[in-house]
Amino acid sequence: MAEAKAAADEAGVPDYMAELSIFQVLLHHPVLARTLNDLLASMLWHGALGSRLRELVIMRIGWLTGCDYEWTQHWRVASGLGVPPDDLLGVRDWRAHQGFGAAERAVLAATDDVVRDGAVSVASWADCERELGGDRTVLIELVTAIGAWRMVASILNSLNVPLEDGVASWPPDGRSP
Repeated sequence: MAEAKAAADEAGVPDYMAELSIFQVLLHHPVLARTLNDLLASMLWHGALGSRLRELVIMRIGWLTGCDYEWTQHWRVASGLGVPPDDLLGVRDWRAHQGFGAAERAVLAATDDVVRDGAVSVASWADCERELGGDRTVLIELVTAIGAWRMVASILNSLNVPLEDGVASWPPDGRSP
């Protein structure tokens, strides 16, 4: 851990991030670790997209990509932000989940589009514009968040980044896609 924290300091990544397995791996490439941290932190701490919608997007990506690390870490983040467990589980089959309104459905459809096709469909874009009030900043951040956390899922899965010691897989029920 001391080595990871020293690498984080040198790379300009906050020490607390060095405690996460993803950054322990990424800090072998300090420039990428810092750049990725800066991108994700800008949306996590200073984002225009609401935290509930962002976390539902991330959870959906974790589910669609079978990314245990992303699902597990963001289960904890989203829960800490007050997103109810039923809604987090609802992203598994969001079309059937009764707890989502039009805004959640729009961003989850956009997420599915990007993961499946690489771009938001015309219909999903129109729904997002309507449900997010046409705010270009929020819309751009939505697409960036989908792309960024999709990329993170690919990195995590490709590099076989393990969960941290003592962290249970696929909360709350251990069910994976």
